[in-house]
Amino acid sequence: MKREDVRNIAIIAHVDHGKTTLVDELLKQSGVFRTGQVVEERVMDSNDIERERGITILSKNTAVFYKGIKINIIDTPGHADFGGEVERVLKMVNGVVLVVDAFEGPMPQTKFVLKKALELKLPVICCINKIDRPEARPKEVIDEVLDLLIDLDADEDQLECPFVFASAKTGIAILELNDKPVSMEPLFETIIDYIPAPEGDENAGTQVLISTIDYNEYVGRIGVGKVDNGTIRVNQECVIVNHHDPDKMRKVKISKLYEFDGLKKVEVNEATVGSIVAISGISDIHIGDTLCSPENPVAIPFQKISEPTISMNFIVNDSPLAGQEGKYVTSRHLRERLFRELNTDVSLRVEETETTEAFKVSGRGELHLSVLIENMRREGFEFAVSKAEVIYHYDENGKKLEPMEECQVDVPDEYSGTVIQKLSARKGELKGMNSFGAGHTRLLFSIPSRGLIGYRGEFLTDTRGEGIMNTIFTGYEPYKGDLSYRSQGSLIAFESGEAVTYGLFNAQERGALFIGPGEKVYAGMVVGQNGKAEDVEVNVCKKKQLTNTRSSAADEALRLTPPVEMSLEQCLEFIDTDELLEVTPKSLRIRKKILDSLMRKRAGRK
Repeated sequence: MKREDVRNIAIIAHVDHGKTTLVDELLKQSGVFRTGQVVEERVMDSNDIERERGITILSKNTAVFYKGIKINIIDTPGHADFGGEVERVLKMVNGVVLVVDAFEGPMPQTKFVLKKALELKLPVICCINKIDRPEARPKEVIDEVLDLLIDLDADEDQLECPFVFASAKTGIAILELNDKPVSMEPLFETIIDYIPAPEGDENAGTQVLISTIDYNEYVGRIGVGKVDNGTIRVNQECVIVNHHDPDKMRKVKISKLYEFDGLKKVEVNEATVGSIVAISGISDIHIGDTLCSPENPVAIPFQKISEPTISMNFIVNDSPLAGQEGKYVTSRHLRERLFRELNTDVSLRVEETETTEAFKVSGRGELHLSVLIENMRREGFEFAVSKAEVIYHYDENGKKLEPMEECQVDVPDEYSGTVIQKLSARKGELKGMNSFGAGHTRLLFSIPSRGLIGYRGEFLTDTRGEGIMNTIFTGYEPYKGDLSYRSQGSLIAFESGEAVTYGLFNAQERGALFIGPGEKVYAGMVVGQNGKAEDVEVNVCKKKQLTNTRSSAADEALRLTPPVEMSLEQCLEFIDTDELLEVTPKSLRIRKKILDSLMRKRAGRK
């Protein structure tokens, strides 16, 4: 049967090309919000970090009605670190809307998400967004998208994809560039005409593939997936099977069933072919599981989630200031929280280490892990993390392989030489270079993942904040040789106490300080960056010795340079392999792994 009253689509694009804003407009213009209702921007980005950073981290489901047809929409992340989300949700849909910026054109992540859609033989609608940008170049972008489709071996049907021009911010879409813009209607019409209706056998046994997991404090895990065949009902007996785990076979009962309507989940008693449903009440349901009728348990094939490429250790905080600012500080708290994160994040891996105090956490990139750290910090956790390191593989001959990235850099012409020099020093290989836009150069590198660790901040400084860098994982290649991460050493506190102006004034001659007067410090804590390559100990707690003789300079005020304030990402980029970042709800402190100066020197000699 064909469900003509339903369409299932995913909105896919590179980061910042306007997916979430586009979904906002589709919701508004389909009447989800009542007239005059005040709606915040990017309503689908529901958690704080998504709103602050302006990025989508988790894919979200919503549904709108247009001319009596229900359109299930999935808003997906654009960052390569959250690519695992995109890979999975494409199994739920029958077509995709590819959003491309009318100025930037196709970017590395556009290529990644489009490749995944083409592999699943999904029809594509190309939406050229931001046509109201002053520097927009929609005609050239069409050619670039078609070139990309050819590069990715799209078949003839996929090459005939319709193009829609839109400005999601102003809420308009047009089919031809000289049409008069009115509303989003042309995009709605294109979706209904071009995206096929879901098909399946309503009389066959139930088959629902779980593609995402939601988590709720009250009901626990919620599995979200599409009904491929049959009908699913409340109180129905089902069997869970898994394509990658043939031994899995467990009887469960469906206690609650929901469908999506606007931004809400609505309880329903049953759902049939083509519906996207949420199922609660099954405690250990996982992504990739298929819910089937007991009579004919057949698992639906599901691609394996890409493996993590980067890892760091999460360690119980043992610094002299431990336990003063956090609510959850023990290894039991840390272990419980990390394993709970696995409920919803399938790209993450958590492993126990030889000691009970540390856990090895692996993810898809620095951003992936920094979002987890930020979430835990806001929940009241206190812990320390080590420098991010890449995960190596070994081939059958025992040869070391490392993860490689394709790195695309857009910079003003005058900075291209600096970027080429810096990335070449980090084992990057320049693959292509061309001019695009007025006075801009686009550089394409192949570079080891570890060569990019800690580079983003330096890149923004080198390009005065005007450069754009995008990366995408390409696979494993033979090890490219050793790298030095940082050319400058650290300024290390010599004793514990409180930083005072006199001590800081003497220390600032050595380099840039990270702390101001009145801050608590301890021996072994990193208080700044040295101008030279080696680490130096400084005494920031040193007070001025008072004597009864007055010198001519006695009353001169000491002027301090304002300290460098670093964000979580900048701290993670700054720390070296012999350092840790102490994370608490209120502070971020960088410290040496070995706090004692003598022990540190001994370890250094070894």
